[in-house]
Amino acid sequence: MTRASGTGCPGTYHVRLMSDTATTVSTPTPDDLTPAAIVAALDRHIVGQGDAKRAVAVAMRNRWRRRRLPSEIAREVVPRNIIMLGPTGVGKTEIARRLAGLLKAPFVKVEATKFTEVGYVGRDCESMIRDLLEVAIRLTRQEQAEAVRSRAETAAKDRLVAILLGDEKATDAAATKPAATIDAEGRPVAPADDPHERVRARLREKLDAGLFDDHEVEIVVREKPTVPAMGLGPDQNDPTMGGLGSMLESFMPTKSHRRKVSVPRALEILIEQETEPLIDQDRAIETAIERTEQDGIVFIDEIDKIATSDARSGGDVSRQGVQRDLLPIVEGSTVTTKHGAVRTDGILFVAAGAFHQAKVGDLMPELQGRFPIRVELSGLTADDFRRILVEPEANLVDQQRRLLETEGLEVEITDDAIDALATAAADANERLENIGARRLMTVIERVFEEVAFDAPERAGRGETSLRVDARFVRERLDPVLADEDLGRFVL
Repeated sequence: MTRASGTGCPGTYHVRLMSDTATTVSTPTPDDLTPAAIVAALDRHIVGQGDAKRAVAVAMRNRWRRRRLPSEIAREVVPRNIIMLGPTGVGKTEIARRLAGLLKAPFVKVEATKFTEVGYVGRDCESMIRDLLEVAIRLTRQEQAEAVRSRAETAAKDRLVAILLGDEKATDAAATKPAATIDAEGRPVAPADDPHERVRARLREKLDAGLFDDHEVEIVVREKPTVPAMGLGPDQNDPTMGGLGSMLESFMPTKSHRRKVSVPRALEILIEQETEPLIDQDRAIETAIERTEQDGIVFIDEIDKIATSDARSGGDVSRQGVQRDLLPIVEGSTVTTKHGAVRTDGILFVAAGAFHQAKVGDLMPELQGRFPIRVELSGLTADDFRRILVEPEANLVDQQRRLLETEGLEVEITDDAIDALATAAADANERLENIGARRLMTVIERVFEEVAFDAPERAGRGETSLRVDARFVRERLDPVLADEDLGRFVL
C-alpha cells in the first residue's frame, strides 16, 4: 500500500490501495538502516513523535557502530537505554514494536507492575530475559525452517504422492525416501525404464497443478506433549526450579494419531514434519543466545508505577525491591536459562510510563543512570487523529474499506467524515478518559457497526456503494457523546 492520498474528487478522501502486482520491496540490510532510514520506516506506520523516533534510531545505529569497534573498546560501550514519557496511547509501545520488526530483533514487552521483589508471589525480573530468549529461538528456527523449506517441501510431496498411491509406509517420516531423481529446478524426474516412477511423476505433476485440492487423505500426526502450568509456579521453566516443566515433558511419550485432512492441509503438516529434522537445534539455540545478547530489545512499560516519592511512600513497599532487582539486569549481568547463560550487557532496554504522579527522578539514582536518553511524547490532538486515520500504511480507514469490499460494498469516505471522526475521538478523550489513539478504534467501530452487520443483506439487495459523510458519522456518535454515562461504556 502507498501513502494515503488526498487526490480525487473534491470533498472525497481516497486511499490508494496496493496493487496485487506491485513490486516487492527488498528487505533492508543492517548497513542500509541509517538513523534517517529507520525514522522514515517508522513514519510509514506512526504519526508524529519525531523525537522518540530519532532517539530509538540513534540507539539502534549505535549498536551497528559498536560491532565495528575494536573488541577492547566495544566492551566499554554500553547500550544507550531509553525512557519514554507520555500519556497512554501516543505510540510508545508501537515505536518499539515496529522497530524490532524492522530489525528482525527479538522483542518482548513486560509491565513493571507484574514483577515483585525476588519473585515473591509474582514473576522475578530475570523472567523477561528468559522470555526474550524464547522469542529469539522462535525467530531463529523460523529462519532456518525457511532456508530448508524447498528440501522439506520436496520430501513432503514425495510422501504425499506415496500416500495417494496407497503406500502406508510413507505415512511415517522415518520410512520415507525421495524415490525420484531431482532435476536442476528441484523437480522429480522418473527413470525412463521404471513404470512405477513414471506414475509417481505424473501424480506429482497433478498434485502441483492443484488437481487433488478437493481430496482428503489420512496421515499420521505427531503431537508434542505439554505440561499444564497449574501448581508449577509462575515460571515452570525457570532453571532455579529445576526446569520442572521441561523435565516432565521429556518423560512424556510423543502422541501419534491418524487424521483425515484435505490434501493442501496434509501437505502443510508433512512439510512441518520434514522441516524439524533438517534444523540443527543446537546451532539454533547458540545463534538465538547470541542474537538475544546482541540484538534483543526489552520494553518495560509502566515503569512509573514502581517509582517511589515522598507523596507515595506509604504505598507498596515492593516498588524499591523491584527497582533493585531490575538494576543488575539493566546494568549487565548473566541470567541463567534452561538453554544456557545469557549476558544482558548488549540488550537494549526501553522503559515507558505516563509519569503523571511520579517523575523519572523518583527512580533509584543508579537505575536512572542506566537510562541516559529521555524522550517526552506529546499528547494527541484532533489534527493528529486525522493524520492517523489516513496517513499510515494499512490505516484504520483503509482497513474498514477493505473489510466491506469483501462483501461487495464500495465505501466512499468524505473529507468531512474524516474530520468528524477525528473530532469525536478527541472530544471523547477529553470528556471521558484519555486513551490516546486507541479511541479511534472504538469510534470507527461504533460508526460502522450497523453497516458491518447489514453488509451481506445490502449486497443481496444489489447495493454496491455507500457514501459516508460527516452527517453519517454524527448521527451515530452524537447520541453516545451526549450521554456521558453511555459514552463510558460504548466509547
